[in-house]
Amino acid sequence: MADPEGPGIVGVGTIGIPVSDQDRALAFYRDVLGFEVRVDAPLPQLGTRWIMLAPPGSAVSVSLVPESDDAPAGVETGIRFETEDAERAHRSLSERGVDVGELLRWPGVPAMFAVHDAEGNRFEIVERG
Repeated sequence: MADPEGPGIVGVGTIGIPVSDQDRALAFYRDVLGFEVRVDAPLPQLGTRWIMLAPPGSAVSVSLVPESDDAPAGVETGIRFETEDAERAHRSLSERGVDVGELLRWPGVPAMFAVHDAEGNRFEIVERG
């Protein structure tokens, strides 16, 4: 239960990923990773779009936000996406030409590997435990 005296934060809704090309990033997350597009709306006052995508059934989404001086594209995002089978995910993404790192396995730790998206942003895919 949230602290009634605190700021009232109750969850994580969306995580921003800085991108230099929203169309290229949208194609990667939608067509390569299989994410659902939840919102793709123009923001004419900013000359851009508000784009939110998520894995099917996920409560948390990602937002493809235009890069800026304070938030350049091509960063370590710190995001960990989950999969039921890390080996299958690794093979599938490799076969699609995605820049993936080595499939890592340590005792007591879920299998995982690094991925770079079409913008050079890095995230990890971790096997659900």
